[in-house]
Amino acid sequence: MSLSDAATALGARALRTRWVVRAPIRLYRAGFGFLFGSRMIMIEHIGRRSGVPRYVVLEVVDHPAPDRYVIVSGFGRTAQWYRNIAAHPSVRVWVGGRRALPGTATPMTDDESAAALDHYIHEHPRAWKNLRATIERATNAPVDTLPMVSVHVPTR
Repeated sequence: MSLSDAATALGARALRTRWVVRAPIRLYRAGFGFLFGSRMIMIEHIGRRSGVPRYVVLEVVDHPAPDRYVIVSGFGRTAQWYRNIAAHPSVRVWVGGRRALPGTATPMTDDESAAALDHYIHEHPRAWKNLRATIERATNAPVDTLPMVSVHVPTR
């Protein structure tokens, strides 16, 4: 097994390990979200059935405007956070040193998602190669396209 394959296997296993995926949430909630810079974002969303606040930390795929972040659902439209924001788009956002900002998360159309993914692939080809392999290994499915979400956070 090559080093690249080992890294992909480790990354896929981490994506399927709940405590690993949830660990950054504690850091954000403790006020250390700035450690992740603007490449990661924590979103507080509302459970579509429970009505209880839920949290997820995701990679920012694009930041096309000061008030807009684009994030990807690596596990597709069936990811719980994705389904929750589709039902309740009002969210709170932690990004960089900014905390608990009100925002709106809106699933992007297939065409918008494809364009955002193409932009990411062009800007970060090596990162995409690794991310794609990791997602495919974690989900046991090929990645042709990924659903994206636009998060609008009004600036002051």
